[in-house]
Amino acid sequence: MAAAPPLTLADVREAAARLEGVAHRTPVLTSRTLDSLVGAEVFIKAENFQRVGAFKFRGAYNAVAQLPPEQLAKGVAAYSSGNHAQATALAARELGTRAVILMPEDAPRSKREATAGYGAEIVTYDRYTEDRTALGHALAEDRGLALIPPYDHPHVMAGQGTAALELLEETGPLDALVVPVGGGGLIAGSATAATALHPGIRIVGVEPEAGDDTRRSLAAGARVTVPVPRTIADGQALATPGELTFPVNQRLVDAIALVTDAEIVTAMRFAFERLKIVLEPSGATPLAALLAGRVDRLPRRIGVIASGGNIDTDRFTALVGG
Repeated sequence: MAAAPPLTLADVREAAARLEGVAHRTPVLTSRTLDSLVGAEVFIKAENFQRVGAFKFRGAYNAVAQLPPEQLAKGVAAYSSGNHAQATALAARELGTRAVILMPEDAPRSKREATAGYGAEIVTYDRYTEDRTALGHALAEDRGLALIPPYDHPHVMAGQGTAALELLEETGPLDALVVPVGGGGLIAGSATAATALHPGIRIVGVEPEAGDDTRRSLAAGARVTVPVPRTIADGQALATPGELTFPVNQRLVDAIALVTDAEIVTAMRFAFERLKIVLEPSGATPLAALLAGRVDRLPRRIGVIASGGNIDTDRFTALVGG
């Protein structure tokens, strides 16, 4: 894959202009109870209220919208465990094209059904034995589709960064920004925007303990591959950081905090009972890190990106009510 040009604040601002009137400007939530428990002032960017229920719509729409008309006429492809699948399907529908989505066989039922509901064709694979990137590229080439990867794309990263841009426009300067890390697109875009606006801000990523590929990669100074993690945070169940996202995060991310599945469930329960919102496991990991005391050098004003809320009733009840 060719190296992408450096991601800039201008790219994020251009994405924000492209998304205006299309993506939701999601709310920023606060809680005195949370502030008391954490010992800091916390501002939660609630991306569970974004279209498709997650931040992924920002990047998918920004990427699909920049395709030339002749490619839009042919369609797009994507690979995803769920949220990027839905986002690409909806972006394709909004822009009058078709989407073919490669999804793991064990993707949450609600995410598969929602993706199909947006009009996409779904092709399945086994995430534990097959390489989704290779399958996705082959699928796109065979059908003449433009591949919109879930994170390794400059337009996707720029679109994801609009979440942090909006948060900072509302809150003003923050001391730290805590962001979930899967492939690294959300934190790359968010860190690009945040550090350009406020150079002193500390960027903290959060991974499930079972899948700490980014933490290990940052420590090693190069991308490290781990076994595909088995964690309730399915959106973060990745084996290696993105090829394009990692250099951005290597430069801008200050620390990676790890959380257990049990701590994620505690955060989901807290969000439901005290914030009155539903978060999927991946969307709750930054909140889990704060509640569990996993973020060191805790500053005074903290921004959190709660990345999504796509979880079906049965799974949510089984996790939170258990």
